[in-house]
Amino acid sequence: MRIEDPTQRANLSGLPQATNHRKSIASKESSNSSEALTRSGFGKVLEQTHENRLVKSGDTLIGIVRQQAQAQGLALNSHQEYQWARSLATHNGIANPNKIYPGQHIQLGQLRAQLSESTLVTQKQSLPETIPTSLALAQRSSNLSMGNSVIPIKNASSNNTVLNQTLDRAVSRGFIPAGQRQDVYNKILQVAEKHHFSPDDFARLTLMESDGMNPAATNQRCHGIIQFCDGPSRGAASVGWAQAPQNILRLSVYQQLHLVDTYFDKVGLKKDRPVTLDELYLAVLHPASRSEARPEAPLGIPGKQARHLYEGQNPKAPITRVSIVQGLIQNAIDRLNGPVKPARIEAQNTSNYDALDPKRTWVR
Repeated sequence: MRIEDPTQRANLSGLPQATNHRKSIASKESSNSSEALTRSGFGKVLEQTHENRLVKSGDTLIGIVRQQAQAQGLALNSHQEYQWARSLATHNGIANPNKIYPGQHIQLGQLRAQLSESTLVTQKQSLPETIPTSLALAQRSSNLSMGNSVIPIKNASSNNTVLNQTLDRAVSRGFIPAGQRQDVYNKILQVAEKHHFSPDDFARLTLMESDGMNPAATNQRCHGIIQFCDGPSRGAASVGWAQAPQNILRLSVYQQLHLVDTYFDKVGLKKDRPVTLDELYLAVLHPASRSEARPEAPLGIPGKQARHLYEGQNPKAPITRVSIVQGLIQNAIDRLNGPVKPARIEAQNTSNYDALDPKRTWVR
């Protein structure tokens, strides 16, 4: 995509325009000082606008967005990274945000300008003292919108849009008694703060695993809101329900959230930095795959999984960290914004489950 150079149409130096041949020669002789002037003020901004990023092997648009945001002091969540990556792709005429190639030039001017504006606005916002620090940071980043503005945080309940919509849906479907909704909300925020993940990302996880916090969701071998599975060293056993795992289905969502807290302790979510959506979901779906950090590397997750999780939603394609993020976000949009087919629990089929080597670090 070509960005027109305004220096071809405007005199940025502030010097009088040349009107004859002599002035033209004088203007050329003073080009050094003129260039110095244009490199200050608007000229500097223009220089940034034209900055390109040469794609290297292993680069992804999400990774480029993450680098640019971090350089400006912004911590984006997985959903924001995905949305900014889509915007970057559109700006550069890239049809498929998942496909960039070494040697491509990515123009970063618009992205840098938008992130810079978001940084300035964010710095002017003050967070209420009642919101725990790590949660407040997650909420601040979740409020950065594609419209380059930040919605001020008034109180905790006004944020976490995906979580609130998921809870409202769960109440309407009878998964959560209306009188327990606030307790469930508060418990999710508590667990999210402890384990450093976004409450909205947890909602996206449950929308995939249990149709949005259905405590009775089961495929006969995996049960509950995040699908605690039967078997030695797997999900149900890790939270103390090895002998009667199906009894988890008798627990309410609020009670199961205590098991979720214990599970994340046992599975070992990283504590040194915020947990991304892909890392959170892999901790539930297939913990062993977390050792593969490359965003577009096939994860080799066994068994038949939800269509949304594959690249391009094609079950014959691989599952990657990037496709997991995109799939969970799209699945949440589909479930929350319109009627969908009755949910099929996305845990593995019994035959696939039994085929797994029980010695692997799989505790789901």
